[in-house]
Amino acid sequence: MPDLTSATTNSRRQRHHWRRDVVELAALFVAVATADLIANLVGHGPDGPVLLCASAAALIATAGFHTWWARHHSHSPPVSGAIGTEAAEPGESSAATGPDAGTTLWRMRTTVRDTPGSLAAVTTALAARGVDILTLQTHPLTDGTVDEFLLRAPAGLPAGELTRAAGAAGGRDTWIERADAHDLVDTPTRMLTLATRTAMDAAELPLALRQLFGRCTIRSIPSGRPGGDIAEDALEETVMRLRDPAGGTITVERAYLPFTPTEFARARALVELDDRLGVRVPEHRDVLTLPEGNEITVRRAGPEDLAAARDLHRRCSPATLAHRYHGPVADVDRYLNHLLSPRFGQTLAVETVSGRVVALAHLLWDGDETEVALLVEDAWQRRGIGLELLRRLVAQAVEADCESVYAVTRATNTGMIAMMRRLGLPLDYQVEDGTLVITATLSPAEASAPLR
Repeated sequence: MPDLTSATTNSRRQRHHWRRDVVELAALFVAVATADLIANLVGHGPDGPVLLCASAAALIATAGFHTWWARHHSHSPPVSGAIGTEAAEPGESSAATGPDAGTTLWRMRTTVRDTPGSLAAVTTALAARGVDILTLQTHPLTDGTVDEFLLRAPAGLPAGELTRAAGAAGGRDTWIERADAHDLVDTPTRMLTLATRTAMDAAELPLALRQLFGRCTIRSIPSGRPGGDIAEDALEETVMRLRDPAGGTITVERAYLPFTPTEFARARALVELDDRLGVRVPEHRDVLTLPEGNEITVRRAGPEDLAAARDLHRRCSPATLAHRYHGPVADVDRYLNHLLSPRFGQTLAVETVSGRVVALAHLLWDGDETEVALLVEDAWQRRGIGLELLRRLVAQAVEADCESVYAVTRATNTGMIAMMRRLGLPLDYQVEDGTLVITATLSPAEASAPLR
């Protein structure tokens, strides 16, 4: 939508520059005529030196006047009455540095009556406050329509003013939060992108649901546990329950905003796509050379690696298994079905040239949090494998838009503590009954930094 304030400012600037140019042009003609007159008097009159000195003084005075004029009139005055605009200091331009300078992106959702003119009333109220509507989605309900806007508003306009404007125009149950450049992608494009990622990797389904609905908690409940078996998909205000194609239930929950039937249909479409394609894991492999010259292969692992993972457990010492699983080592095999399922996260496996799996690394979706865990066979420890795997897990977490990752280990596991420190990320430590939880805050720049 056009910015009327900007158009008015540009018009004032054009008129102001036109007046200044006319004044300077007139001054130039006067100066030329005066110089010609003085030259004639100097050449033909007896008081030539006196007139020459007087003309020099006049030129100095004229130059001083021009400097004063340029200093006080070279910039347009600040626009009065513009929302969120501060007056410019003398000698500084009040113009924005770009089309989006001085603005804030917001996502706003409000419910209006399903009658002609209801949406127009809300948009008119927003436009009156200098707000530009970038995108609009409508979610039909039985008793109205939920309208979701992506707004570009003046930076000085508070969120409360936007919600009050929507309420005064007939909107109810209005919700608003800050948006970013990722929200500029239109919904059909976003759905196609998420569907493509889900089709390529079964582990992407929980991430796709999280990215589709923003801040929410995604949990996979195995079959046989409370809430893990449902007769059909269900929508209950802020909670969606979807039958997991791998068995069990996927719950999607957000506390601040009820889901609409349109959002429920989108979630079911992604789950149905996952069900039709079956279990799938990317087949990408990276061959690395260790410092001593041995080659290893890093690849994604899945349920088909269950037997190899059990063999790895048998070759690991009780101390190594205790550091990894923090419980009785006799029961460690029962965790593998969960760990290797793409529904609960992503697993990396390290193979030798003979095909033996000597290490596993897990990135586990834990509600709205993300856990990292490592297991390296004793004979292959202290060769940099664990740190390489940990860095890859962190990179995957960054790609999945996770804000942090945490590792649960024992306070005596100095190797895991050292690897977390070498990531170069901000760390938080919590110790309880000998169990240590290390949380690393992520950012794209830090996650890709070189090893220290």
